[in-house]
Amino acid sequence: MTTIRATFDDGGRAREAQHKLQFLRVDGIDESSDGTSWTATLDDELVERAIHLVRQTGGTVEL
Repeated sequence: MTTIRATFDDGGRAREAQHKLQFLRVDGIDESSDGTSWTATLDDELVERAIHLVRQTGGTVEL
């Protein structure tokens, strides 16, 4: 399992990326109180796809 932290310029993009991750069957997503970032714990085989998804949605990723 790998944990990633994603940060976005606005809450709409953060929610969009979060919904897309849920389609990949990622359930361990914790949204921050500011609504512009979240942390997700996911299976190792989904890490690259999740990073691409975050970047495509306009976010940045920290591992």
